[in-house]
Amino acid sequence: MFIEVVKSKIHKVRVTESNLQYVGSITIDEDLMDAANIIENEKVQVVNINNGERLETYVIKGERGSGKICMNGPAARKAAVDDIIIIISYASIDFNEAKKFKPRVIFPDTAANQLIP
Repeated sequence: MFIEVVKSKIHKVRVTESNLQYVGSITIDEDLMDAANIIENEKVQVVNINNGERLETYVIKGERGSGKICMNGPAARKAAVDDIIIIISYASIDFNEAKKFKPRVIFPDTAANQLIP
């Protein structure tokens, strides 16, 4: 039996941009992606702390070190610039493996969306 578990989480980052006219998705600074073990095109859930909105989308690489978190396309209606969000990815794994699995969770500085040393 396989179950879905949290694989990666970027806990509390600030939305820096919003681009309603883009095709869709969320752009994330590549440094944050690497730290959280999230890859380009991976499906993620975005949870908005400011308004309670939740949505699913996919990831686009943002410029490394930029702190960029951009809500694109229809997702831009769910989070405004300066909203604080949580980005979560999940994985389906074997039930017994899931008991031992540890997700990668990062807690960046929300002011700059940079990793805290």
